[in-house]
Amino acid sequence: MLTLSRRDWLTRTGCGFGSLALAGLATRQATAAPDPLAAKEPHHKAKAKRIIFLFMQGGVSHVDSFDHKPRLEKDDGKMMAFDDARLLANTGQKGSTQRVMKPLWKFAKHGQSGRWGSDLFPQMCKKVDDLTFIHSLHTEGVAHGPATLFLHCGSTTFVRPSFGSWVLYGLGAANANLPGFVSIAPSSGNGGARNYGNAFLPAVYQGTPVGKAGGTAAEAKIRDLTSGLGEKAKDDRFGLLRELHAEQLKQRPGDTELEAVANSYELAWRMQNYAPDTLDLSKETKETKALYGIGEKATDTFGQQCLMARRLCEAGVRFVQVTYGDNSANPAWDQHSNLPKHGDHAKAVDKPIAGLLEDLKKRGLLEDTIVWWGGEFGRTPYAEKNGTGRDHNPGGFTAWVAGGGFKAGHAHGATDEFGAAAVEDKVHMHDLHATILHQMGLDHEKLTYKYAGRDFRLTDVHGRVVKEVLT
Repeated sequence: MLTLSRRDWLTRTGCGFGSLALAGLATRQATAAPDPLAAKEPHHKAKAKRIIFLFMQGGVSHVDSFDHKPRLEKDDGKMMAFDDARLLANTGQKGSTQRVMKPLWKFAKHGQSGRWGSDLFPQMCKKVDDLTFIHSLHTEGVAHGPATLFLHCGSTTFVRPSFGSWVLYGLGAANANLPGFVSIAPSSGNGGARNYGNAFLPAVYQGTPVGKAGGTAAEAKIRDLTSGLGEKAKDDRFGLLRELHAEQLKQRPGDTELEAVANSYELAWRMQNYAPDTLDLSKETKETKALYGIGEKATDTFGQQCLMARRLCEAGVRFVQVTYGDNSANPAWDQHSNLPKHGDHAKAVDKPIAGLLEDLKKRGLLEDTIVWWGGEFGRTPYAEKNGTGRDHNPGGFTAWVAGGGFKAGHAHGATDEFGAAAVEDKVHMHDLHATILHQMGLDHEKLTYKYAGRDFRLTDVHGRVVKEVLT
């Protein structure tokens, strides 16, 4: 009589149980390896369970959207002295004379909170009572590549784990049938995959890309969710892969890359049954689709991406990033010589974002979901090269957050009277990272990983929690 060890028995019969959850458990037991994506306890009580990051690639002009500066109207067209970040970075020269340019869109106060916003984003302006504006944000990197990496990874040049990877590493996955970190329509430029990469963290914590920047809504899918094979053929094929992985892991214990490969196959197996339903937007009502602008030419693509983000978060994904951008050298919001183009981009995202906020609130999800909106930097208050656009401005700009224990209808900090630099209650990008992590129950000083002989963290050796913006 053939005698099987417990390990052999579990390895050989895992696919025959008919239960995906039990099959996944069998694999973890068979390989004698703990599940690195198992849910973990936070450092302290969390106010938020998930994050949706709406990345406006290229840098939205804060002085044309949410940072009202009457001085720009008063001095429009005047030649005045400014500190120029790009000039300083390229030549070491600090000051320059530039032509002041007024905002191209009209500002007004909105909501009961009386927050300023322009008619560049009319739908978002209707939601200001749900938003927390940070008007004194400043960052590192004057070019798109370094600043985008800093926004996502906390470093302008070094290879570091992305924000979503740190969250997944710190908290684990909330749903074993879906990735814990998804990047919808990421750009291949300005850091590319590093912006959702794991760097030196174990590979299981990298983000899962869905679609590509500048692509259509139809391209924002996870490929190969169906194999075209019959059930028995799928079971046989996956059973063989499971046995091979188990044997390899037994021979190479502690190999995190091999563990990540095995885990990815396990996750892909479970996703074949679960993810298609999660990503099926046809299940939504006509009213919900209309809320996001789905079916309208200007808003259809980004609307579908925002609705997909809501469905993923609702299903338990910890971190979802939605990029509005493209793969060109000058990404979407980068209007150096044609600022009116901001209007086209705003039309594409304004209704979907407002719809997302409303939908989350109606479903009771906004309370424990952080929605984070912003770009890698802002724009200058003066015309670039005396033209019709604005240059990069990392010295002072605006981002907003909503939900997740942030003060609704609140504005924090300020730039100077021209909007050129943060001057009041300044918030560095490291501080924003620390604050968002705090709301997720993670202490940015304790969320560390030892690599190359020392502990690393998202905020390096910097960052503070901005308690003034928290409830």
